[in-house]
Amino acid sequence: MNLMAAAGDLVMLYLAIETTSIPLYVLAGFLKQDDRSTESGLKYFLFGALTSTVMLYGFSLLFGLAGATNLYALADAFRSGAVSAWVLAGTLILVLVGFGFKVSMVPFHFWSPDVYEGAPTPITAFVSTASKAAGFAVLVRVLIAVFPSVEAYWVPMLSLLAVLTMTVGNLLALAQKNIKRLLAYSSVAHAGYVLIGLVALSAFGVTSIVFYLAAYMVSNLAAFAVVILFARTAGSEDIKDYAGLSRRSPGLALAMLVALLSLAGMPPLAGFVGKLWVFAAAVESGLIWLAFVGVINAIIGLYYYLTVLKVVYLYRSEDEDKPVTVPRTYALALGLCVVAIVLIGTLSAPWLGWATQAASSLF
Repeated sequence: MNLMAAAGDLVMLYLAIETTSIPLYVLAGFLKQDDRSTESGLKYFLFGALTSTVMLYGFSLLFGLAGATNLYALADAFRSGAVSAWVLAGTLILVLVGFGFKVSMVPFHFWSPDVYEGAPTPITAFVSTASKAAGFAVLVRVLIAVFPSVEAYWVPMLSLLAVLTMTVGNLLALAQKNIKRLLAYSSVAHAGYVLIGLVALSAFGVTSIVFYLAAYMVSNLAAFAVVILFARTAGSEDIKDYAGLSRRSPGLALAMLVALLSLAGMPPLAGFVGKLWVFAAAVESGLIWLAFVGVINAIIGLYYYLTVLKVVYLYRSEDEDKPVTVPRTYALALGLCVVAIVLIGTLSAPWLGWATQAASSLF
């Protein structure tokens, strides 16, 4: 994943993406005796192989058009105007198929709910955070560094995809009964929010992406940590079975409360500041309508997060006398995530400074 973000050549970039993806296919289907796990691994592999093939074809066309594989040599060749903007935009669409798959962008999100549900929960947490962050690192870097000459084409296209990704993810999450599928569609919706920062096409926009990804990663890891611990005791991933969790384990319930409210974008948590910067970047770039759509989607997302918390805190269960066991190592990891969520939200200046420093290299 580090190589994905740092690669300066198409060949190295493709090798890094595949070297990241293939172990993830194996890990998703790691529980060989579990039909859901093997199914998720197979689906992940088939969808990943198809999108990777399309992306590689796009890479080959880029090489054919520019006669080079170095990202900055490509940018210089395209900036000279020797290649038709329409041809370049069409090739970019092929490349976006692979990148869109990595970040769960609509319409390449269809693998997410099945893989998230079937894969071992720790692997689901890893795919939903680290893999997505690496995918966005590649997407942002390649689009801004290689394709500034056709931004008039891809900015409107990604703006539309951001709206579709946010809306589809949030609307489908409303109907979910399984907590991992709900978090899968939530992850799709968050990809849409991050795309807003990209189409803002400014240093502040990329800064907001870096900050948002940091906030999203710690929030999602905390949520999945609770899911892992609850499943170890209750053996269930259904949202209805979380009834009475606040009485069975007040600490876990509190961690779930902090994680889901952060994902929903409630102040003063990390997710709120992340959404604030992303929407501010859109407004700064004149995309007020896109920020408005993002706010509406955040309100929709708040509903299904609160639905889970309603089950956790208000519903009663026959198993309230059975405590949920939390090993010390898990408690430490979960505590660190919760503290990070609060610190990033309340003391955002240092994190924003680091995000600005990371974004400055692209501009």
